[in-house]
Parts: sequence; structure tokens; C-alpha cells
Amino acid sequence: MRGGGVKRVLLITLDGCGIGELPDAARYGDVGANTLGHVAEACGGLDLPHLQALGLGNILQLPGVPTVAAPQGGWGRMAEASAGKDTTTGHWEIAGIIEPNPLPTYPTGFPEEIIAALRRETGLDFLGNIAASGTEILKELGDEHLRSGRPIVYTSADSVFQVAAHEGIIPVERLYEICRAARRILDPYRIGRVIARPFVGDAPENYRRTANRHDFSLSPTAPTILDGMTAAGIPVFGVGKIRDIFAGCGIGDYVYSSDNRDGMAKTLTALAAMERGLIFTNLVDFDMLYGHRLDAKGFGQALEEFDRWLPECRAALKAEDLLIVTADHGCDPTTPGSDHTREYVPLLVWSPAMAQGTALGVRTSFADVAATLAEAYGLPVGAGKGFLGELTG
Repeated sequence: MRGGGVKRVLLITLDGCGIGELPDAARYGDVGANTLGHVAEACGGLDLPHLQALGLGNILQLPGVPTVAAPQGGWGRMAEASAGKDTTTGHWEIAGIIEPNPLPTYPTGFPEEIIAALRRETGLDFLGNIAASGTEILKELGDEHLRSGRPIVYTSADSVFQVAAHEGIIPVERLYEICRAARRILDPYRIGRVIARPFVGDAPENYRRTANRHDFSLSPTAPTILDGMTAAGIPVFGVGKIRDIFAGCGIGDYVYSSDNRDGMAKTLTALAAMERGLIFTNLVDFDMLYGHRLDAKGFGQALEEFDRWLPECRAALKAEDLLIVTADHGCDPTTPGSDHTREYVPLLVWSPAMAQGTALGVRTSFADVAATLAEAYGLPVGAGKGFLGELTG
């Protein structure tokens, strides 16, 4: 395929769907991680005929998803050139930013100066300030939160500052105000995301986080391909948490989604409405509902649901369109801990105009996606090496 002939690109991030440990996985405590491989094993094989047809099994033979002789799409895998294994870093690299220095993490909790500043800004005291699983900390501190009204602050292995509050104790909009205050305080510390984590329920056994989660991200540290497209008058539409990940930078319009199914439906709605430009979709359930909660079977079922939707998605694409399916990091539910894992990510590319599939090999950076978008729309190529010219058609 050649640049100039592409009208629309649909870029889908399967959040957390890594495909095998990176060479430097030991630095991150992730030796042996393989999200898709281990999920397929735990499920006794996966039924993914449409992803298989694009070449998923040719990237890595998975139980139930073997290689095919003639894949319909371009297939390969991408290494993360940036330091880190979090959502922000992964998406920024997909959009062309390679971060040599990881965003800071706080495995023993945040410095008192941060908590004190937030206390002064909001007039509130806080519970927690520890690294913890989002579901476990509700079991541990949810009752005390209901008694005291104090929001719960916690973090993870990622560069995140999370604030949990019961929707009946602290209304969602007030929780967002608290998180906006935290974002202002945390900008100088380069913490990647402040995440509002509202929940409901009346006892530890039924506390449940709601779909009113909201991410308040650090602004990208450099212009991305999204900024370049927007400046050139090429529409960029975000589905899911894309707008939040980029702090709105380079995003012309957007819509949030409540789960994968909703995100897939809204992606089709966007395709029906847009004649030109980029639709950038994040499907978060793999990571949020299954990877972090160590639910390999639920993870596999979500993959199969995405696979069943894929033919409808492909049918909505025209000859001048390009589909790119990838991920931002791993989140292996079978390895110790519940955090992200340092992995390669899959790369599957397809267009109705493609004559046949193409092996895209092992790419050295997620930024190859940004370079491909630049090629497609005649924009300057920054980081990464585009693969548009490697596709047949």
C-alpha cells in the first residue's frame, strides 16, 4: 500500500494483551510473562478464527490458534523502546514518543509533601497511601471509608495516583474535583495518571468499582502523531480512555465507553460517521477486569468476544481504509502479582485493498505505528519506521 491512498485508519489497542517477554523483562520482574500464551493455555485453547486468519498464530502459536499458510493481514510483534510497562508510556510510544526515563513509581506510598498538599487543597484527610490491588484495598479500607468519609489513596507498580470513594459518600463529580487537584499537584513529579475510582456496595464482599472511572493524565512530553494530524486538519477521534491518556492533546473529538462491548459498538458508530481520519480505540476490559484480577478464563472469553465482532468491523471498512490491532503492554494473569508485564505486543494490520498477507517481523518500537500513520497521511515521520510500504496491494 502507498501513502496518499489511505482515507481512514482504525487503530485498536487491546489493553494489556502482551505476547511474550521482552529481552529486558528481568529488569521489571517479568521473566516468563506471556499474556496471550498463558491465557490460551489456561483456557485449554482459544477460539479466535478471525484473528487467526489475520495472522495471530503466525506471530506466536497459541493453543487453539495455530499458524495459517496464507494469513490475510500483516502480522508481527513490536518491542517497547521506552522504559516502563504502563498504559501511558505504551500509548505515547504508539503515538510516536519514546521515553528513555520511566515515569516515577511509589511502591511504598507517596511522600508526605504530596499528601499534605492535597489535604490543603481539598480540606480532606485520606486513607491508605499504599501500593495495593484496587479490589483488595476496598476490602481492607472500604468500611473505614464509609465510616469516616475519607477518600482512599493508593498506587500500583505503575506511575498512578488512584483515589477511591463510594459514590454514596463522595459524589462522582466531587471525586473528579479531588483528582483534578491531585493532577495539578503531581504535574511537577511527572506521575503518569491520576485515576478516580468510584465504587458502590455496602460490605467488603460486594464492593464494586463502577464505570465512572476517569483518568487525569500527564500531558505528553512531546508532540505526537495525533498533534500532527490535528494540525494538518485530519480528524482524530478517540474511543474509550484515549482522550484521557493523551490529556486531550491531539484529540479532536471523543467518546468514553463503559466496557469492551460498548467500545466496539461506539467504534462502529464512529466509522459510520467519519469519512477521513483516525479512529483510535482502547478496549480496557482485558487489562482492568481480567489481567489485574488474575482471571485468565475471563480474559480468554473477552478475546473470543472481540474475535466474534471482528468480521462486523472489517465489513465496515472500505478499500482506502486501514485496520491496525495492537496492545500497549502485557498484563499476564498467571504470573505472580497483579501488575502489568514487560512484553512484546502483537501487530495485526489489514485493509480490503491488501492482495495478501505480509510478515512484518519484529519491530523495534511501538512508534512504528505512528510512523505508519505519518506515511499514510503524508506527514513528517518522527520516531519509528513505518510499515505501510511493506503491505501488499
